Amino acid sequence: VQLVESGGGLVQVGGSLRLSCAASGSVSSITAMGWHRQAPGKERELVASITIGGTTKYAESVKGRVTISRDSTKNTAYLQMNSLKSEDTAVYYCTADYASLNLEGAWEVGRDWGQGTQVTVSS
Repeated sequence: VQLVESGGGLVQVGGSLRLSCAASGSVSSITAMGWHRQAPGKERELVASITIGGTTKYAESVKGRVTISRDSTKNTAYLQMNSLKSEDTAVYYCTADYASLNLEGAWEVGRDWGQGTQVTVSS
């Protein structure tokens, strides 16, 4: 699965951004999509995820401020971020978890990553 993120940029504290992630390739194998982020000097962390069934999961630090959604007709996932804080500054990566049967009849599972988009929240 190939993933292309867009929507990152510079925003002031308290502002909003919407990130988009367009998936292509073996999209029928996708079982969930998500967003991770990595701030300078910190480990990469999960921000939010959504399964093909619509079940969502959020990091505690973003609950109430962030909404993940998915448009299956466009194979695109979105991350709406409101009330942004300076600590939200990071590179945001889109992910797609997939599961598919190979030619030997065995399940192959994994996670593909996008190239990342920078989000900078200034005070």
